[in-house]
Amino acid sequence: MKILVLNCGSSSIKYQLFNMKDKSVLAKGVAEKIGLKGSFIKHSKADGEKIRFEGEILDHQSGIEYVLGVLTSNNHGCLSSLDEIEAVGHRVAHGGENFSTSEFINEMVHEEIAKCIELAPLHNPANLKGIDAMSLLLPGIQQVAVFDTSFHQTMPDYAYMYGIPYALYKKYGIRRYGFHGTSHRFVSERASEILNKPISSQKIISCHLGNGASVAAIHNGRSVDTSMGFTPIEGLIMGTRSGDLDLGALTFLMDKEELNFQTANLLINKHSGMLGITGVSSDMREIEDEAFKKGNERAILGLKMYHYRVAKYIGAYTAGMNGLDTLIFTGGIGENGTESRAEICKHLEFLGVDFDFEKNQGSRGEEIILTKDNSRITVIVVPTNEELVIAEDTEVIISKMINE
Repeated sequence: MKILVLNCGSSSIKYQLFNMKDKSVLAKGVAEKIGLKGSFIKHSKADGEKIRFEGEILDHQSGIEYVLGVLTSNNHGCLSSLDEIEAVGHRVAHGGENFSTSEFINEMVHEEIAKCIELAPLHNPANLKGIDAMSLLLPGIQQVAVFDTSFHQTMPDYAYMYGIPYALYKKYGIRRYGFHGTSHRFVSERASEILNKPISSQKIISCHLGNGASVAAIHNGRSVDTSMGFTPIEGLIMGTRSGDLDLGALTFLMDKEELNFQTANLLINKHSGMLGITGVSSDMREIEDEAFKKGNERAILGLKMYHYRVAKYIGAYTAGMNGLDTLIFTGGIGENGTESRAEICKHLEFLGVDFDFEKNQGSRGEEIILTKDNSRITVIVVPTNEELVIAEDTEVIISKMINE
């Protein structure tokens, strides 16, 4: 079965085409600046060759049409016909409380995704555009939605509820939902495979550290808490998001600076986090250069805040699960940030983490155990693969429907 995986953002479309016989990637790429000047597609073939196509991409439908054209082109494609695509799997940001698993997209599921737009106004509309575009371009194609939030639907109520009037939770669905669920699910399962330990008896903390970042507590294979909340703003300090912030401080700023809702939302989403603290960048590599090579005090402060916040969540979730067996680092920073991993783990010696600093220093972007043999807790790096999870879920759901 050949499955196309789509991750549609507000002005981008990431795609991967899988051959599920051996789970190989036949092609992958991204369409950028959709609806803007300077649109282009970066396409990578299975042999590693990379091509860039430039041209006007007015909307998601034309972007997907462009992608399908590249996949079937004589010079750069890997398909003789679009009929070879048997199903499409979509990353959908928010499934609310209705979806605890991935779902075949029918009219009812489409309607429920649309209802969640008010919970994810920047993401769900783009996800729906991708779904609708595929329906028009390949009529009758079977499609599956894989939700960022579904993995965290196993959280107990005392973990996902906020201290607001209960009536407001019932009226508006205001609660912790969590995100990065596909990533946390993949790396926790993969780490258990690598360590040859059943996930059903493991206490795991997964740290997805990238421009967006979150920590998840996974007890016996089930998410029991996570740092992102009603929106992806809560929790860790991120590239441009503030993370945890006293609501009183926000309302104080809104009053003093005369900020309206849109401006305040822009402040905590786009101008805060590591960018706001350091004044350098949202890119951890550039911040580390400023801190280590130039001694930039604000860059040093930002790194200390970042590492402390991650370590604090790990400690909290260890207490919440009454123990910890495995700590996972993933995401762009988690997989490549040797300094960040080391600094975070320095805070965890009291838990019995015997970190191998020498092995850590030489490791980037690979599966590797970073603790010594006598360490009470295993620290491991697992590169995430959310697209493969989407393809696998799509295959399972479609195969089940065919067999029925």
